Amino acid sequence: MIRVLIADDQGMVRTGFTVFLSAQPDIEVVGEAADGREAVERSAELAPDVVLMDVRMPVMNGLEATRELLAQGGGAPKVLILTTFDLDDYVYEALRAGASGFLLKDASATQLAEAVRVVAAGEALIAPAITKRLITEFARLGGPRAASGRRLDELTDRESEVLSLVAQALSNQEIAEKLFVAEQTVKTHVGRVLTKLGLRDRAQAIVFAYETGLVRPGE
Repeated sequence: MIRVLIADDQGMVRTGFTVFLSAQPDIEVVGEAADGREAVERSAELAPDVVLMDVRMPVMNGLEATRELLAQGGGAPKVLILTTFDLDDYVYEALRAGASGFLLKDASATQLAEAVRVVAAGEALIAPAITKRLITEFARLGGPRAASGRRLDELTDRESEVLSLVAQALSNQEIAEKLFVAEQTVKTHVGRVLTKLGLRDRAQAIVFAYETGLVRPGE
């Protein structure tokens, strides 16, 4: 079972998410929180696998709560950011803070459940509109951060190629088809990339690839 904590300042939203997700055979909603501070506290209590985190909440916003949650290191939950704003300024910083996914609240109930499963499995989940915003933000910031570029030397040519395709939001299956290899082979390469670079999941890999200049906006 995937244990989920729902953090949103709107009671009706929390109730709606709880009712739907609780009906899924593989998902259990273990608690709710009305603000970011409560989300951090309840997460420590309940040890969820995934936290559905609203961006704009009182007391502590979703970005600050995400940073605090993921600063705990090992054992921290995956964070799936939910927002009504596809051009929200928090997009870039939320992913840099370690959020594993970013989904608009107008997504269907089925998409929400699938997003929880994807994030729980360690994959990145970024809505197309959010991906465009993220790439625009990288372009605005003026290119790669040279200080972390040295770490790319630790990757083999194939691993660098796989990382660049991950950064384009391709799934393992799509990467396998593009490189004419087995999907399991791609999964192995992705795992090695994350381990070598000290990254939590594919969302962080996407950020890393853009920040180091391995992939550039517009390519």
